[in-house]
Amino acid sequence: MRQAERIAAGSIAIGLAVLALKTAAWWVTDSAALFSDAAESVVNVAASLAAFVALRLAARPADADHPYGHDKAEFFAAVIEGVLIVVAALVILQETWQAVQAPKAITAPWQGMALNLAAGVLNLGWGLLLVRAARRLRSPALAADGKHLLADVVTSAGVLAGFALAVTSGIWWLDPLLAAATALYILVSGTMVIRASVGGLMDEAPAAAIVARIRELVGVHAEGAIEAHDLRMRHAGRLTFLEFHLVVPALMTVADAHAICDRIEAALKTEMEGLMITIHVEPEGKAKHQGVLVL
Repeated sequence: MRQAERIAAGSIAIGLAVLALKTAAWWVTDSAALFSDAAESVVNVAASLAAFVALRLAARPADADHPYGHDKAEFFAAVIEGVLIVVAALVILQETWQAVQAPKAITAPWQGMALNLAAGVLNLGWGLLLVRAARRLRSPALAADGKHLLADVVTSAGVLAGFALAVTSGIWWLDPLLAAATALYILVSGTMVIRASVGGLMDEAPAAAIVARIRELVGVHAEGAIEAHDLRMRHAGRLTFLEFHLVVPALMTVADAHAICDRIEAALKTEMEGLMITIHVEPEGKAKHQGVLVL
């Protein structure tokens, strides 16, 4: 089992522990706000399961039916997580409406807050670990999971602060109001996760700064060539695909042109992990001289 898969499996265990704590907090208080926090934790567990399955699929080597590998499976997991977040927000809004229609007295508030606080601390520690691991392993699934957990921590902190205010002030309508605010925050978070993941599925290019750095490296290490043009990049999970046309002098030997390509590839792969490079060598008659990287 790869490291990313072990971390995803750990997320499932952590998610179940957090869910148990938050469910207990809602159970002892009968609070709509704490229900909203627990509902989001259900999404966390489901999302962790989806991330684990996606990482197992992404780890499969390329085959005849999937010659570019299975790395895009991670984007599907992130989309599923975003959809689940949106569903959780709608469920919370429904519970909030019912609480407004039939207000309930909050019971055992301090025990509930202590349970919810413990869950928030656990989420914070694991969320930070996931974000760092996702950056190191270049995993969209772990990144989506980590960002969602950190968003959950922010939500929990807001819920706890408002819940404490409702308890100490006796203004009970603050409880469903907090739940509604939580639902809206979760809805925005889910939409952002879906947007980022769909970008990967649609072969979105990396950030402009990354593309500029790649172009710079090609220019520096392509000595002997004339120009490079039609440079294109796309993400696919932990991999980034790069392709471009390299124009060389018409009389240059295949061996010399290949040596330039090897030099460029070595420099690029040293700079960027998980880079898959395709270079199409062309004679100087194919030079475009406009809108290209001139070497």
